[in-house]
Amino acid sequence: MVPASGESLPEVGIGIVGYGLMGRLHAHGYTLAPRVRALPCRPRLRAISGRDAQAVARAAAAYGVEEWTTDWRELVARDDVQIVDVCTPPGVHAEVVEAAADAGKAVLCEKPLATDYASAARAATAAARVPNAIGFNYRRLPALALMKQLVDEGAVGDVLLWRGSWLSDEFLDPETPFDWRFDRSLGGSTIADLGAHLVDLALWLVGDVAEVSAQSATFVTERSGRSVEVDDASSALLRFENGARGSFEVAKTCARRPCDFGVEVNGTRGTLRFDYPRLNELLFGDGSDEARLYGLRRIRAEHPSHPYAGEWWPIGQGVGYGESFASQAADLLERWPDGPWEPDLAWGAHVQAVCEAIELAAALHRWVPVAEVTG
Repeated sequence: MVPASGESLPEVGIGIVGYGLMGRLHAHGYTLAPRVRALPCRPRLRAISGRDAQAVARAAAAYGVEEWTTDWRELVARDDVQIVDVCTPPGVHAEVVEAAADAGKAVLCEKPLATDYASAARAATAAARVPNAIGFNYRRLPALALMKQLVDEGAVGDVLLWRGSWLSDEFLDPETPFDWRFDRSLGGSTIADLGAHLVDLALWLVGDVAEVSAQSATFVTERSGRSVEVDDASSALLRFENGARGSFEVAKTCARRPCDFGVEVNGTRGTLRFDYPRLNELLFGDGSDEARLYGLRRIRAEHPSHPYAGEWWPIGQGVGYGESFASQAADLLERWPDGPWEPDLAWGAHVQAVCEAIELAAALHRWVPVAEVTG
C-alpha cells in the first residue's frame, strides 16, 4: 500500500556498480521515478563504485549519489543498500550478481546478463532467491509496449514473420583504439550487446526461438596492436517454436547510422512496425481495412491510453530514451519489496542462450537448436 499524503515513505537504498553511461542512466531513472508515479517507497542513491577514484567521485557528484568507492564488494556489503544495480561491462555482471544475491540484496543487472550462457544461467540461479531483473529498458517505450499489446490482442492475427535490425557506426573507424568493447571476454559479442535487445523483443512479441542459422564478420581484426575477436556485423535466420520465421541483423560498421534499430511483425491479419529514429510512432497495417485505405497508418503512441505515455508529458511532446529508464525503475520499485520483477534474470539467461546459439551457428556454419546451448 502507498502511504497517504503527508506520511513518510520507507527508503530503499540503491548501490550502483559502474559509473559509465549505464550507471548514469540508471541513476537518472531512480531520481525521476518517484516524480512520475506513486510508489510504495523512496529510492535513495546511497553509493556508486568504479575502479577510477577520480572518475567515480565526479560521477557520484554529477548523478546525485551520496558516496562512492573503488571496491564494488564494499558497496554490496553496505547495510544501507538494499538493491544492487549492476552497470559494469558484461564480463563482470555474473560475479557481481552472485555476490549481491549471496548478501541477500535485490539485483537489477544491465543486459546482456553475461558474455556466455553458462555464466548467465549461474547468475540467474543465484539470484532466484531475491527480487531480480534484467535491464531491457526499450520495452518501456510507449510505442513498443503498445506493439506488444496489439500483438497479444490479435490485431495482426497469427504471427508469421518477425524481423529486427540494429545498425550503428560505433566500430566503423579503424583507428578507434582497443578497449573493453573489443575484448570478447569482457564486452561480449555484438550479437549479445546490440542483439540482446532484439532477441528480448522477439521472444516477448512472438515466443521461443527453436533454432538459428547465422553469419558474422570482423572487418577490423587488429586495434592498438591487439587482436580483435568481436564481430563487427552479424545476421541470423530464426525459426520460432510456434512456426513463425524471423530475420536478425546487428552491425557497428554502418556509416552515419548512430543507433538505428527497428522491429517488424507480420501476421495473418496485419503488420506492425517500429523504428527507433521515430520512437514515439508505431506503424500499423490492418488487413481488414477497405482497399482505398491500403497502407500503414502512423499511430502517435503518446496518448494517455497508451502504455506508459499517460505518466509522462502532454500528447505531442514525446517520451524518449531517458524516460524509459525511469519507467523501468518505477516498474520495479512499484513492486518493492515482494516482487515479482519482470523481466527477471532467468529471462535474461534465456535471451543469452539465443544469442549464444547465433554465435555458435555463425562459427559452425550450420543451423543450431537453442536446446544445444541450454542442454
